[in-house]
Amino acid sequence: MKQLFNRTISFFNVVESKIAFYPTLLAFFGFLFAMIMLFLENKGVSKYLIEHAPILVVDNGDTAMTILSSLISGLISVVVFSFSMVMLLLSQASSNYSPRLLPGLISDRRHQVILGIYLFTILYCIFVLFSIQPTGDKYQIPGFSVLLGIIETVVCIYAFIYFIHNISQSIQISNILQRIFETARERLTVLIDKEENEMDDFPDTEDWYEYHSENSGYLQNISFTNLIDICEEEDTQLHILPIKGIFVLNGIPLFKSKKELDEDTVKKVLSNFNFAREELVSDNYTLAFKQITEIIVKAMSPGINDPGTAINGIDYLTELMGIRMRKKDTSKIKRDDQIYIKLNTVDFDDLIYNIMASIRTYCKHDVVIVQKLLLMFHYLKKQQTQKSSYCEVLDKEAANLIKDAEESIENQVDIERVKKLANTFKLKYQN
Repeated sequence: MKQLFNRTISFFNVVESKIAFYPTLLAFFGFLFAMIMLFLENKGVSKYLIEHAPILVVDNGDTAMTILSSLISGLISVVVFSFSMVMLLLSQASSNYSPRLLPGLISDRRHQVILGIYLFTILYCIFVLFSIQPTGDKYQIPGFSVLLGIIETVVCIYAFIYFIHNISQSIQISNILQRIFETARERLTVLIDKEENEMDDFPDTEDWYEYHSENSGYLQNISFTNLIDICEEEDTQLHILPIKGIFVLNGIPLFKSKKELDEDTVKKVLSNFNFAREELVSDNYTLAFKQITEIIVKAMSPGINDPGTAINGIDYLTELMGIRMRKKDTSKIKRDDQIYIKLNTVDFDDLIYNIMASIRTYCKHDVVIVQKLLLMFHYLKKQQTQKSSYCEVLDKEAANLIKDAEESIENQVDIERVKKLANTFKLKYQN
């Protein structure tokens, strides 16, 4: 039962990020609602309203068919235009910023729900249209259902206005950066809160029994509750080897166990690892650093050359890095003060090196960007840190940046200004 539940959750997590998920779901509800209304029409709801509130009911078959046909045609045109706008948004985001942004934009629930409202109304109107009998008397016409179709179309019009507003905001880089930052900050805050009362006592796992992955994909989610239940049943502890969010290949070491596990238990453990073919910031905060870094790099590429966007990206990266400095480099999962699972996470050293290695390549020649990065290092050194060695890492990366800047910037005045700023911020580097 637990395996079936895990598979269901895994399937839902994957499908929910697809652009057709909510439209398909709401389209089904539109069909269901049409069937319910037709059932009520057979029970005489329109007849009752004609006798007590005739103004609310369309009592002419030809008029009802004309209205519904017009509504369906207009809504199909709106759907085509809306889908075209979504595709344009994805194309521009991919070419101007980074292809990694596409999963996050596609999974935007607001766009999906709005498209779903259109399909809900279209299917509802189609099935109500089928039930109309033009030659019947007024009591046989689903007048109240037609009225609801008109009301739903009005809702679609307002939804379309909101859609235009929202999609025009979504393409702005400041809003894209804000969305990435907010999602990653929420994820990091949750992880840091879990670490506050976390104990560091966990045995060395070098000699533990090693087990391998049977699937490939991005390690998206892990069911820790079920894994802890297995650990309690087998009286063991687990060490999960791959970093959450990375691409796991079939056959590589996935976890270690303190005790040797039988084949059935290994299958139970493996069923609690959910893999996906795409990455989401809500599941892996390190993806936020990658996305912001790629936006900065793309902005400073010769084809775009947009230092303003790069500076905005550095601002968000600075604040996000300050939050990351409060997190440990490893995570542990416990229950009742007993640690059962150890997780590997991206070391702060590796994280900032990978970020700066990409940024230095495209930004080392721009003195304004270099000064902005030095200001970032100065800010980070003043933040609360989980380990004192984080400041040493910052100094090392500042030294690498200044060295690359010296080799790339030809104007000696600019170089001296960079060094002066580094000395003012008390950043250590080789003169």
